[in-house]
Amino acid sequence: MKKINIKILGAFLLMFLVAACDDDFQEINKNPNSPEDVPPSLLLPTIINNPVNESASLAWGYGNVVMQYTGKIQFTNEDRYNWGPQGNPYNTFFTALRDVNNILQITEESGENNYRGVTLVMKAWMYHVMTDAYGDVPYTDALQAKDGINLPAFDPQSDVYTGILADLEEANTLLGSSGETLAGDILYDGDVAKWKKFANSLRLRILMRLSDRLDPSGAMQAILNDPATPVFESNDDQAALTYLPDAPNQQPLYTTRSGSFDEYRLSENMEDRLKALNDPRLYVYAQPTTDSDAGLAGAPEDYEGVPNGLPDEEALQYSPSGDPAKGGSNFISRVGLMFSCRACDELASPIAAETVIMSYAELQFILAEASERGFISAGTAEDYYMEGISSTFDYYESRLQAGGFTELAAVVQPEAGYYAQADVAYTGTQQEKLRKIGVQKWIALFFNGMEAWFDWRRTGYPEITPGPGAVINTVPVRFQYPSDAQALNAEAYEAAIKRQGADLITTRVWWDVD
Repeated sequence: MKKINIKILGAFLLMFLVAACDDDFQEINKNPNSPEDVPPSLLLPTIINNPVNESASLAWGYGNVVMQYTGKIQFTNEDRYNWGPQGNPYNTFFTALRDVNNILQITEESGENNYRGVTLVMKAWMYHVMTDAYGDVPYTDALQAKDGINLPAFDPQSDVYTGILADLEEANTLLGSSGETLAGDILYDGDVAKWKKFANSLRLRILMRLSDRLDPSGAMQAILNDPATPVFESNDDQAALTYLPDAPNQQPLYTTRSGSFDEYRLSENMEDRLKALNDPRLYVYAQPTTDSDAGLAGAPEDYEGVPNGLPDEEALQYSPSGDPAKGGSNFISRVGLMFSCRACDELASPIAAETVIMSYAELQFILAEASERGFISAGTAEDYYMEGISSTFDYYESRLQAGGFTELAAVVQPEAGYYAQADVAYTGTQQEKLRKIGVQKWIALFFNGMEAWFDWRRTGYPEITPGPGAVINTVPVRFQYPSDAQALNAEAYEAAIKRQGADLITTRVWWDVD
């Protein structure tokens, strides 16, 4: 009998087993918990939540400080303009834009135009914030790593804004043109009509931003004249992310450490302006000093601010009265209770504060300026201006009530004579009226991301003066690019700064005409 070669037999058996398994190999190796095709409804919450919360973080860390709503009493680098390269919003937004790109690819095939329209709005808003923060940014070649473009060129800001406006116009056309429900919409709960209003209101903001470079008259008037391009009609329409009572969806500062919250205090600039106007938003934006031993809403003298831009030691020991024995944190007002952390105050609310992307009040001030400058003929500048002010009071009254702060809600509306004050009434020369619009818009933009900073760079209202400890003698006008963009995409980075100007916080972006 011939002996069977065991090695040969083993090889035949292995080939047989491999052939037998090959028929369902792909099916067996699919992970049911990791789907290959993700619907837009699962991606949408992320492209809203992460960038919007980053906007809240930037408002707290930079926007409120550089615009002197708040001042720092510890670790004062931000307040003294000792800024280095800024990783955000660049990194957070480009991470979110990858999912934006995924949704756009999915909806191009599926025809889900509502998802596509919402995604284009979010894309436009993110690029708008990034280009206003940095200037030129990767746009045309961005998000194409799968196609082999790993080192995207930086587009000129003028080209980025052309793309942004085109995306918003397309979004307005797409929204409502298909019938799918917007599952995963944590901003407007699936209300397509409100997304259209946001898209067109944002177009008006951007057109005003570019107004020193490009005449916005025709485009602005066309939006206001066309029923197919609706804009915000009330506070109910504004783009603001509402938070929930339970983690991890509470208002951003609710879970922060008390030490981190307490670094930021009411700015003396904001204090002085609100007190001069007898403006009850003082009770919203700040708390009475600990030393005053006042209730939730004390008298105006119970609120004290700190000058911006003090060196660390001076800031920590600052005394509003000038008495060294009455200096330090107990004598300076914290940021308002509706924004507070649970470790800071047992009355803190997880839901009172929202993160506002664009408010109805802001739109009214944009229209007031547009009317005053002759860009639009619809409505009157005074009516828009007054509506902008009153809607801000209404908004804070509603949010204080939502957070359970009934005592504060009861005092947030101004006294009858507020609107007749010389510094509020819509009177004077055109320049005086524009200044009043600018100051009231600045007050209303508290905690609205970095929009107040962007808009101030265009208007110069109100006056913002660097503090005594500032490392430069002028207010910054842009962020420096992130270190990784400089190191990993050096050739494109160098081309951008050659075109735009040195990568410094004093270099103006394209629309910021001196």
